Amino acid sequence: MPPVLCMVRYMISKIRQSRTLGPVIMWLVLLIVLVALPTGYENAMSYRNADRVSALVLSTDESDIVDTGLVKSGEQRCKVKILGGKFKGEEVSAVNRLNGSLAEDKIFSEGEKAFVVVSHSEGKITTVYMTDHFRLDKELILAGLFLLLLIFFARGTGVRAILSFVDTLLLMWKVLVPCLLKGWNPIWVSMGLVLLLTFLVLSLIYGLDRRCMSACLGAAMGILVTAVLGFIFTDMFRIHGAVMESSESLLYAGYQHLDLTKIFIASIFLGSSGAVMDLSVDICSSVYEVVEKKPGISAKEAIASGFAVGRAACGSTTTTLLLAYSGSYIALLMVFMAQGTPMELILNYKYVAAEIVHTIVGSFGLVTVAPLTAIASGILLTANRKKKY
Repeated sequence: MPPVLCMVRYMISKIRQSRTLGPVIMWLVLLIVLVALPTGYENAMSYRNADRVSALVLSTDESDIVDTGLVKSGEQRCKVKILGGKFKGEEVSAVNRLNGSLAEDKIFSEGEKAFVVVSHSEGKITTVYMTDHFRLDKELILAGLFLLLLIFFARGTGVRAILSFVDTLLLMWKVLVPCLLKGWNPIWVSMGLVLLLTFLVLSLIYGLDRRCMSACLGAAMGILVTAVLGFIFTDMFRIHGAVMESSESLLYAGYQHLDLTKIFIASIFLGSSGAVMDLSVDICSSVYEVVEKKPGISAKEAIASGFAVGRAACGSTTTTLLLAYSGSYIALLMVFMAQGTPMELILNYKYVAAEIVHTIVGSFGLVTVAPLTAIASGILLTANRKKKY
């Protein structure tokens, strides 16, 4: 029997023996439902009579490109072979328009795969535009390597982590995003999704026992604190949701009914919920280990142990949140320094203020989830110790 198959059978047997069998079945059922669930936007194509397919670049012509040293403008002409769609196999000329933007412009080379838009009328190709480099194969390789490493190292836990990751991704794409586009209240929709994910993820870790309940209670209360503070300080800071990248494009695309500010508030506790869950697991597991090693411990002592662990964990976790949020704005910070912008103006800038709200409000949730989880764990895990759970 191949080694990979042996490993899979071993992990399945371990899952069957574990208390996480019920949650794994729930996640599998959810996965099947989400895969079959339509978003409702499958046919919302911006362009009609156009195919988006991959193509192989056969040759290029850069004679119409104007190179200014820093950016390029003009047109790159490519001869491509269409690899999919109704015109598969045809060799045509395609245009790659350059707008003088390093972030948006692409230069193609012979032998590369690319995505193209093939416009057609009455069964004939009218124009072909180069849109982007083809990256899906590289993305699959990267994801595959990560999954293999996770399974090899974590085995059964790695399989559950993969299941959790895929279901979370599908919930975001097939439930959260369509609901937001339909104009549903972003705060309530996001809160419901986060609480559901919190329960499902923690049940995969602990199974359906008191540890799961303790961690869920602590995480839920921490997320609630983050949501309330996010609502208050977003209004106090006079931050409009349009600070989010690409948010205004939604309005111009016909979604003027969207409340971007509420979506921004929802993004605050959505972004910190993962760290909140991690910290709740740390605290709950620590209290559980203390109770297991000292069965006669009182709830007060168990809570004190949870507080001690929480104090140590909060420092590094809040720093992690700061780095996660500020990393995408490193170029902006470099611009401020290069221009000699005073610190008070930097801190008052709306994009920086938005990140301050994200970071500090998210950190509030982290700081509060530690004692809340410690209290819930101390009470639930020491109660009725004779009962097996």
